[in-house]
Amino acid sequence: MTNEQKIWQLQEKKEHLMLGGGVERINVQHKQGKLTARERLALLFDEGRFQELDIFAKQRCAYFDMHGKEVPYDAVVTGFGKVNGRKVFAYAHDFTVMGGSTGEVQSIKITRTMNMAREAMVPCVGLIDSAGGRIQEGGDTCSPMFFRANVMNSGVIPQITALMGPCAGAAVYSPALTDFILAVDKVCHAHITGPKAIEKVTGEKIDSESLGGAMTHAKISGVVHKVGADDYDCIDQIKKLLSYLPQNYREKPPCVPCTDSRDRRCEELNRLIPENLNKAYDMKEVITAIADNGEFYETQEYYAANLITGFIRLNGQGIGVVANQPKVMAGCLDINCSDKGARFIRTCDCFNIPLLSLTDTPGYLPGVSQEYGGIIRHGAKLIYAWCEATVPVITCAVRKVYGGAYAGMMAAEMEPDLAIAWATTVRAIMGADGAVNVLYKKNLEAAKKRGEDVEALRRKYIEEYEREFNNPYRAAERMHFNDVIEPAETRRVLIDAFEMFCGKDRKNPDRKHGNFPV
Repeated sequence: MTNEQKIWQLQEKKEHLMLGGGVERINVQHKQGKLTARERLALLFDEGRFQELDIFAKQRCAYFDMHGKEVPYDAVVTGFGKVNGRKVFAYAHDFTVMGGSTGEVQSIKITRTMNMAREAMVPCVGLIDSAGGRIQEGGDTCSPMFFRANVMNSGVIPQITALMGPCAGAAVYSPALTDFILAVDKVCHAHITGPKAIEKVTGEKIDSESLGGAMTHAKISGVVHKVGADDYDCIDQIKKLLSYLPQNYREKPPCVPCTDSRDRRCEELNRLIPENLNKAYDMKEVITAIADNGEFYETQEYYAANLITGFIRLNGQGIGVVANQPKVMAGCLDINCSDKGARFIRTCDCFNIPLLSLTDTPGYLPGVSQEYGGIIRHGAKLIYAWCEATVPVITCAVRKVYGGAYAGMMAAEMEPDLAIAWATTVRAIMGADGAVNVLYKKNLEAAKKRGEDVEALRRKYIEEYEREFNNPYRAAERMHFNDVIEPAETRRVLIDAFEMFCGKDRKNPDRKHGNFPV
């Protein structure tokens, strides 16, 4: 065979492999509203900048008519390239090939991709569309091998997973071990045990969408961080997310050119906070007002919505935001939002992303279900994460700063780099109404016995308490707040402060690792 013939042979082999499971199965994939693995990777990577690896890999199973059966590249496409000019490794299940099922060779390919990403110190993206473990191979599927790779990569390089089809059984644990999980609405179905098995074992009847759909995991379980309307939207969201993350833990996140004035006043913030302390407003208006060009990349938008998490830029610098949402449960902290916030804080700290806390909370959510559910343990996660963080941290009190929940939002006493307060801030153990009930209980009871106007006396006590404590100045006098600012000045103050602390060098005590309250 001549060299020219050898090249033709190579081209023919690759052209054949590129078709995956064949034209018919590709058409079925498209009819289901899904792109193929290669089409997804083509969207993710810059044009012509994806290098595939192990395209000639073959399955080794000899059982159940598998001997000699062609399973192109063992149903997963792996490789590396550039995403918006930055290096990334990726793998994508090919559902047209045996449903993207995981066999021994596929496990080896995925694990190798993850390990190569760690050695190259660049992000790794997984596009999941798999029926799960390949039954024909029994225990040889070896999927647990890439669980260890996920853990070894954790905190070293960013790991992002997109659920773009089914993801069942033990395979769901690999996405759960990554930093961010995205899912395609009405297409993602992720669960440990399927509807049929659940009905057989427990008698419960449920469909795949209700059990493991994208919105189920976004709203109820909290597994999914971002929901895409379709494959195109999901991949676009991945690319946006990558733009906020560094290549690895040694680098700082990318700083992009800013077209928004660093000294821009946010006049709308001077009018945002209601005079009535019990009236709600939307904290997202604060976030978008101070952010460059009003852009906010929110994570876990539908889960534990009483706490907002996500990314903004301030003068081009990426910032992680953790903020109470007065519109939901009055901004109280509870079990779910504690888990959500702690995970986000630790992710930002892993990858050198500065943190901003926007505080307006009346406290931890009271209730028997919260106490029985472990609010003490879960709430401690939030406090632990803040105290452990070594990145620049700024706390901005917006309105209510009450009780122990202030610690859950990085209290000034926990040593953030800067603690500022709006002039609308109220810092106290509790609200005036509750405080008067405790502090003046005997006085009010005595007045009632004397036949006095108890409500008038109570209003007097409340007004006195509010004059004394319903402001930020007592805390500022004791240096718990470094400054009290006009809300409109927030953007400028934050930009100056984050730039000042960008070279922060804080180290935690030397130890194997802390004992996080899981």
